[in-house]
Amino acid sequence: MELPAVEPALDPRVRRTRAAVLRAAVDLVTARGTAAVTISEIATAADVSRRVVYQHFGDLDTVLLEAGLDLARRELLPRLADLREPVDARAETLTMASHFAEHQTFYRALLTGSCAFALDRGLIQLMLPVNRQVVEHLHGDRLTASAADDLAAFITGGVGSFVTAWVVAGAPDPEAFTDRLLHVVSLLMEPR
Repeated sequence: MELPAVEPALDPRVRRTRAAVLRAAVDLVTARGTAAVTISEIATAADVSRRVVYQHFGDLDTVLLEAGLDLARRELLPRLADLREPVDARAETLTMASHFAEHQTFYRALLTGSCAFALDRGLIQLMLPVNRQVVEHLHGDRLTASAADDLAAFITGGVGSFVTAWVVAGAPDPEAFTDRLLHVVSLLMEPR
């Protein structure tokens, strides 16, 4: 009897290898403060071969992009999920700002490197559902689903740009940044 093929992403060895590579990339970029690392250095730090890294990711930019998205998925999204009910915009915004401040060196290196655009787009896609819930909470049934999606996309893109500029500038004081960001968003979101 032939066993069904196992999806590579579900294979525990594949997950462990990918996780080791992504964490090695985060550690190396953070330690150096630059995205100028090599596949060989990442492979060595992850205790895998260069070939394995290329097989899983294809190129350095993809490794770095996936490392940035993985860090946000592993650390930021679960923290935000813990805050979901009731919606507390300040707590959510401070959680987000604190995550980026904590990992400022890593994110700054990526957001000023060759994978910056792709990382920016990827982070926006991760945050879009969170902001969609905020829009629904504030505007309830006053918006069509399409208008709520558009407003969430607009806010998420703007917030993403604001966060990127703040991270690149050094991510000083997450509390003060949270207040600035909430003030700007409140100007856009005030119900009429």
